[in-house]
Amino acid sequence: MRVLRGFWKLLVGIKDALVLMLLLLFFGLLFVGLSARPNPKLASSGALVLALNGSIVEQPSDADPIGMLSGSETALREYRLRDVIRALNLAATDNSVKAVVLDLDRFTGGGQAAMAAVGQAIDGVKRAGKPVLAYATGYADDGYQLAAHASEVWVNPMGAVIVTGPGGPRLYYKGLFDKLGVTAHLYRAGKYKSAGEPYIMTHQSDEAKAANQALADSLWQSWQDDVAKARPKAKIAAYVTDPAAVIAQANNSSADGAKVAGLVDQVGDRIAFGRRIAALAGSDGKGRPGDYAALPLASYLVAHPEPAAGKVGVLTVAGEIVDGEKGPGTAGGDTIARLLLDELAKKSIKALVVRVDSPGGSVTASERIRSAILEAKAQGIPVVVSMGSVAASGGYWVSTPAQRIFAEPSTITGSIGVFALIPSFEGSLAKLGLAADGVATTPLSGQPDVFRGISPTVERLIQVSIDNVYRHFIGLVSGARKLAPAKVDEIAQGHVWAGGTARQLGLVDQFGTLDEAVAYAASVAGLSGADARPLWIEREPNGFKAALKNLLAPSRDDPTAALDPIGQVARAPEAEMGHALGDAARLLKGPAIQVRCLECGSASGAAQARPEDVRLLGALLARR
Repeated sequence: MRVLRGFWKLLVGIKDALVLMLLLLFFGLLFVGLSARPNPKLASSGALVLALNGSIVEQPSDADPIGMLSGSETALREYRLRDVIRALNLAATDNSVKAVVLDLDRFTGGGQAAMAAVGQAIDGVKRAGKPVLAYATGYADDGYQLAAHASEVWVNPMGAVIVTGPGGPRLYYKGLFDKLGVTAHLYRAGKYKSAGEPYIMTHQSDEAKAANQALADSLWQSWQDDVAKARPKAKIAAYVTDPAAVIAQANNSSADGAKVAGLVDQVGDRIAFGRRIAALAGSDGKGRPGDYAALPLASYLVAHPEPAAGKVGVLTVAGEIVDGEKGPGTAGGDTIARLLLDELAKKSIKALVVRVDSPGGSVTASERIRSAILEAKAQGIPVVVSMGSVAASGGYWVSTPAQRIFAEPSTITGSIGVFALIPSFEGSLAKLGLAADGVATTPLSGQPDVFRGISPTVERLIQVSIDNVYRHFIGLVSGARKLAPAKVDEIAQGHVWAGGTARQLGLVDQFGTLDEAVAYAASVAGLSGADARPLWIEREPNGFKAALKNLLAPSRDDPTAALDPIGQVARAPEAEMGHALGDAARLLKGPAIQVRCLECGSASGAAQARPEDVRLLGALLARR
């Protein structure tokens, strides 16, 4: 029988191997087919269509094919910020582009600073004398910030504009931890470093609430300023204060209420909108109502590839900063350092711009990246930092080598502080009738003891380590910004600042886009012409994974992709729950000492809720 069982296991193993080989062959052929498919021929002229069915990000992330196929990972479309801006800049001078269409029906946002940068590019199209028209059934904050820059804003008769502004509740876990018998040991430096508070408290501390309110108010003012400048006739204040009253003046029609308030120009369905575009950009010749000559974004970018690289290296630090090697969308310390050191070895760059869009993460990974940037500086290469929507905590750590820092008024930065969170489960074991015992040879044997609780000796040791890292952080900022350590300590303390305030405090030098930072770096290095162009130092997304991600991403006909504004608002708590649980999961499995800003993810709009995070947290708690 033992022989038969062994033979049966061998057969099952062969079967599993064959199935795996067939799956790999299938998806390999699928990738080849998708890659080899000829790009659709662009019309000779028409409207450039930016159908943004997803989010705008600094760097699209790699996807997990197995996770997407099993349904454990959601395939969400991501559009690279610089690609969107490049397409708009090209459209401004391209005679074949008669108009630009912003299709924002399924747009999920991307952060205020990113929206402001795209808005500037839209303004450039309008200055070139070309109309820009936006359409959506429902506009939320990020979507409306883009639409406000359009020449004409359209809304579906069944739609609305719902602007909520920054802010909202956070999830606090202490009550749950008490029920489970979990003790969260928080060690921190910086009275505003509130990242760990949800695990030891049931509400915000007074310091955290004051800091978060100031940040939200600053971001809200920046949003209003951007919209007011782009669309002066929009009565945002009155509409946001009492939207129901404004809508009541328009026979209780949400769409007409938005028009009365000057937020939109036209109320109409897609057929009417299409006819308007056809009148501006021409028909597609098929005769179907509402169709027009369209130049899709992806095809337009393929037809207009990026120009040859110059000698201004642009190093992208996007996403959570983690130790080791990671693909795009996550800032792997070893990966980013290796990419930069490779370019330095090739002597291919004469100036360096570090593009940061990260809330931080591992302190060791942040230092790994900073050390590589310092190597560029040691070679006499000027270093400039360009901050995106968020460059806080570890994101600011990697910015310290810069001789000049560019940001946007709505950039979230600062959070100069350090924390560590270690859970112990002595209470959980007691609830289950379990106990732990053992022997020791030193006060550190078996520590940190998650079964019996962390000893006072180890707690003091961890806090000393946290304080040392914080002092080192203060020293880095002091030396880089030419500020006294006491002054840095005063504005640090884990406090999160918006870009406008950070500039006043000396943490940022000037406002400006990535293009402006590249131009500045080129001028400092004495580069001009083709040499002043950027050379992108980043790991490109895996082609197969990108193709599979686009294939499995929700389509325009997917009923789960809510179009109506109420549906979008109703899904916000679900997204916030996923984001909160994801933070908890990453803290429990991440490095002990972190320079991370948990407040920055939801505030920036850059973080996407991931349903797998809920499962990950459950699995981690089950393992504990």
